[in-house]
Formats: sequence, structure tokens, C-alpha cells
Amino acid sequence: MLNTKTIRSLINSGEGYNVEFKIRVPLKVRELTEEICAFANADGGYLLIGVNDNGQIIGMNLENDKRSAIQGSISEISPALHCELYSVNIDNKTIWIVDVPSGKDKPYIFSGSIYVREGANSQKLRTVEEMRSFFQECNKIFFDHIPCHWFNIYTDADEQMIKAFRTEAKLSPSTPDKQIFENLKLFTENGTAKNGAAMFFGKQPELKFPHAITRCVLFKGTNKVHIIDDKTFGGSLYQQYLQAMAWLESKLQVAYKIEGTGPREEIWEIPLTVFKEAIINALSHRDYYEQGANITIEMFDNRVEISNPGGLLPVVAKDFGHKSVTRNPLIFGLFTRMHLVERVASGIPRMQEAMKEANLPEPEFHTEGMFTAIFKRHITNYDNSVTANGIVNDIANGIVNNTINENEQAIFNLLTTTPGLNASEISKHISKSLRTTMRYIKSLQDKGLIKFKGAPKTGGYYKIKTYRI
Repeated sequence: MLNTKTIRSLINSGEGYNVEFKIRVPLKVRELTEEICAFANADGGYLLIGVNDNGQIIGMNLENDKRSAIQGSISEISPALHCELYSVNIDNKTIWIVDVPSGKDKPYIFSGSIYVREGANSQKLRTVEEMRSFFQECNKIFFDHIPCHWFNIYTDADEQMIKAFRTEAKLSPSTPDKQIFENLKLFTENGTAKNGAAMFFGKQPELKFPHAITRCVLFKGTNKVHIIDDKTFGGSLYQQYLQAMAWLESKLQVAYKIEGTGPREEIWEIPLTVFKEAIINALSHRDYYEQGANITIEMFDNRVEISNPGGLLPVVAKDFGHKSVTRNPLIFGLFTRMHLVERVASGIPRMQEAMKEANLPEPEFHTEGMFTAIFKRHITNYDNSVTANGIVNDIANGIVNNTINENEQAIFNLLTTTPGLNASEISKHISKSLRTTMRYIKSLQDKGLIKFKGAPKTGGYYKIKTYRI
């Protein structure tokens, strides 16, 4: 039975992979049972009745007949599943908790269907074929749920990653790390951290999972003959996301629309939102059992391709773009908590819509063996002598109504040829102290000529390719 402190912590953390709020018992009690079945088929969880979607405690008086109806409906789950149903008084208001264990006899079926947890939502697998295929594909064991005996989250975790997670998930600073880890179900029943916890919060998980990396390659032309740049990013999955986005931004063309004295509007040749969706999808849904391949981001003159090992699960292939089932529900749930995933099964339509709004071809998807998303580029080769809508681009020369000194120009030129350097590396190149270098860097940032991209510990500075419109 959960105590008051733990319940408050769950509420403050918000809905997610292991927590669902209900303001009241729905008229159709089976709707609750579907959520319970989904928790049992995943990693267990808690249904809190008497709490609204915003985490506000409303309170709920659950009569005997309603309690009996809930228990009766749960008894229809097969195989039999034992859940605790009890009330707790918080702030003079009664809330009811349904404590659902992670089932040991998966799959659990309710009314002839299997329900699975996807982030903060539950999905129904509708046919016997889908159910069989799903559990055969996953072998009933998710890679991110396997015990990771070498990882101790209290000593081996990246503190910056935990801090970033707290910030992005909007967690209360007063909630202890231990409570958050337990709420997120990062441990097995015997207290061992799971693979997903190591990959998401570990300092260098690639040392134990060498295939869990992201490789970014820039090619000259439209084939894979001439490599211009080749970077491999490790670290936590969130760091890989940040580093991959920073790499893409350093290679893509961007223009600024400047109207009057208002803020500048960035116009990327391909909307960044499609890459955010594609990279998070790749990190969340890739087949980590496949150790012979990794996530790749490949940029050509005419397109960008993002690939990850593992084609579509059969249940998704039948309704591609409208149904989502992940191979790694723990990892997907953690990205959801960081608000990097909006709604289950909404990523593909959002990418299609963003490309359409940018007057670009809709993305192509290849789903056999590897899952590959292809985004076509609409290239315009800007240089210092080209005008954009009649206005000469002087920013590449460091002008833009600002004068930069000799040392700032040296940094600007350095980042033109060697993007992604950190402050320490820049200071060595220009033979200045780190403190002095940071002053020059800040001046260039204030003038809108360079910006920092990536994680605080592993990121670097990049020249802003600005084309005035």
C-alpha cells in the first residue's frame, strides 16, 4: 500500500508510463479495466481515482457497488490478475488507488483483446494475429526491461542527465532521486536497475552497449562514395538526441526572416521538427537486440535519411501512421515524461504535415528490416555574393551592423572550418586564456553570429548561417 508521501510524489510527477489519473469512475467500468490490463502487460502501475488530468486532487466517494463493479471487471482479465484497491485521505479528500502489478503471465487479455501501455496512453491490439505477432516479436521480454547488473543508478548515473530530466519533466525539486527512480519503475522486482535506466541515465552506456550509438555522416553528392564528415555520438540517449540535432543544424541551411524591429524568424531548409520526431522515434523504437547495426543519420546533397535497426512490428505495419507500439516502453515513457513525445502515434502525421507546410515532398518511409525516414532537401546555394530577396548577405563576413574585432573574427573563421569546438578547444587555437575566450564567445553570441548546440558537457559552438530575407 502506498503512503501519502509516495502518492503526492506520483501526482507531482504527472501521468506517464506507470501512472494514470481519473477524476471519477467512468460510466463504463471496463474503461478502467482496459487501463489495468495495459499496466499488467507492461511494467505495472497505479490508477489514481479522484485526481484530474492536471494533477489536482478532487476527491472521490467510491460506493460499495462501484468497488464491487471494479473488482468484478478486473476478474474478467485472463489469466487471473490480483490488484489492490484502497483509499487514502490527502488534504481531507479521499482518492482511490488501484495498484497493478507487472504481470508474470503475459499476455493478459480482457474481452478478447490485449492492451499495452505506450507512454502515457494505452493501446488496444485488436486481433489474435496482432497479439501473437506482437509477443513473438518482443519475445515477451523488452530489452529495456532486462536487469542490468553492472549499473548502479546511485553511483553510475550522469548527474547532469538526472538534472536535465528533472527540469524537462517539471519535477518538484523536493522529490528525492530515489523516489523518482522508483516511480519511474527503473528497477526490477529484486531491485536491480534495468537496461533502459542504464541507457537513459548512464554516463557512458556505449561501453557496455556498443551498438547503442548514433552515427552521423555527411556525403558529397547523392551517393555513399565520398564522405565529408563522420561523427559517432554515445552517452545517454537524451545526449545522443541533442548531439544529433546539433550536428544536423550545423549542416543544414537556415535563413532568417527579418521584419522591422521584431525578432528574427528562423527558416530552415527542412523544418527541424521533423528531425526531432524522427530521432526520438529511432531512439525509442529501435531493436536493441540487434547488435550488428546502430542508428544512422546520413545527409546527401538532395536528402537526409534517418535509419534505425528493426522494421515495423506487424501490428503497426497494418495501420502505419495511426498505431504505435514500441519495442522499448520504458525508454519511450521516459522521453514522454520529458515532453519530447506529444501523443502516441502522432509522430508520422506531424512529420508529414510539417514537410507539406514547408512546400517540401512528404517524407518517405522504408520499413523492411531497417526503419528509414527520408526527407528531401530543397537546396539553395547561398554565398557571400548571393542576394536573398534582393538583400545582400553580409553576415558571413561578420558585419550585420556590428563590428567584430580581430580575435572574434579568428573564432568566427575557426568555427567556419571546424564547427562544434568547445570553449577550451577554441582558447587553445587562438592562444588566449579561457576567461578571455569566453568574453569573445559571448560577444559573438550577442551579435547573433554563433551559438552553442548540444549537451552542456559534450556540445560546442557553431557559426550561424544567416541569410537575410
